[in-house]
Amino acid sequence: MADRKTIFVAFAMKDKAQRDLLRGQSLNTDCPFEYIDMSVKEPYDKDWKERVATRIRRSDGVIALISENSLASSGQKWEISCAKGEGVPLRGFWAYTNDRTNVEGVNTKVWTWDNITAFIDSL
Repeated sequence: MADRKTIFVAFAMKDKAQRDLLRGQSLNTDCPFEYIDMSVKEPYDKDWKERVATRIRRSDGVIALISENSLASSGQKWEISCAKGEGVPLRGFWAYTNDRTNVEGVNTKVWTWDNITAFIDSL
């Protein structure tokens, strides 16, 4: 298994339960990554963006949990844009088995432990 990697997770707040599931997976003792949670409960402001940008820059990669909610999530869109702008590797994973929403510019895969591990191992 590769060295531990720091991963930033971008998600729509309506998909918080799916983020929590990913968090549960990351607590697995064999998990190859550390998890950064930047959930936002305050309105988006300049300070929030600066804090998120710093965390994204410090991350080895960004996982975006993609769903139809992603299309309306200004915070998640900004996080994805920031990752791209900072040159941090980004991979999308569909948050739900019956939702194959496409977010332009995000290479999205089926959410499986093998797919997540392959992304992290590629970092």
